[in-house]
Amino acid sequence: MFDYRLKVFHTVASRLSFTKASEELHISQPAVTKHIKEIESQLSIRLFDRKGTSIQLTQSGKVLYEYTEKIRSLYRDLEFEISQMNQQHKGKLIIGASTTVAQYILPEILARFNTYYKDIKIELITGNTEAISTLLKEEKIDLGIIEGESQSSYFDYKPFKADEIVLAAKANHPLSNKTLSIKDLYDIPLVFREQGSGTLEFIHNRLKEKGVNIQELNTVIQLGSSESIKNYLLYSDCMAFLSISTILNELKSNRLTVIDIRNFIIERNFHFILPKGEQSELIKLFLRFAE
Repeated sequence: MFDYRLKVFHTVASRLSFTKASEELHISQPAVTKHIKEIESQLSIRLFDRKGTSIQLTQSGKVLYEYTEKIRSLYRDLEFEISQMNQQHKGKLIIGASTTVAQYILPEILARFNTYYKDIKIELITGNTEAISTLLKEEKIDLGIIEGESQSSYFDYKPFKADEIVLAAKANHPLSNKTLSIKDLYDIPLVFREQGSGTLEFIHNRLKEKGVNIQELNTVIQLGSSESIKNYLLYSDCMAFLSISTILNELKSNRLTVIDIRNFIIERNFHFILPKGEQSELIKLFLRFAE
């Protein structure tokens, strides 16, 4: 039901990239541009400004983005509420989520879930991917949502949400308008997540594929959360690989920027991690809602 042109705009605004929006929507980049220009013409506004190789929302674009979020949510609520009428659900669900998911993705989902299912109590436990996997193995949580790449034969895994990891720096960084090569990483002070972090594991594996040994990079400090890393970047010339989900507000407020690396993109999926076998009705319900 969500008007397609608005969906195209919402995707471009969320990813801050015409190219990534075209890939996500499975349409050509010229088609994406055409939809955006049609909206701009209809409303007599400009939605995006170019900043070097990146784009950012204009003030009008920010207003439209806020309204498309509301429209998208209303349509989603309408469709879900109609499909769930006359069904009764009760119980308790203990969810474990890795830090990025717990801080930046789950709060909206859990708040909306609670508006529909007031008789289902949710407990959320946060930890890195390694810790969440251990909790599920010990049956201390009902399901997990993780950002790591390693998979165990103990569990079933289901894709949850697409994500991208980008190289971030403060907006006025001396290299903010430069495109780096993969080898330039050896000359840059970097901040990474702690050991056991699924994001760190994923970055390590993608860099290794490009012949970069993460142990040889100039790691200034390792910090235990994306929030700590973001705040650290604001006061230093370091850079850090971060999930795009964690820095959307900072990108829109021009506090942080994304540094392009030539021929290098880190894309991944967050995953549900589940006990083997048939799942309870509460777990099935939450999976349907989250998806």
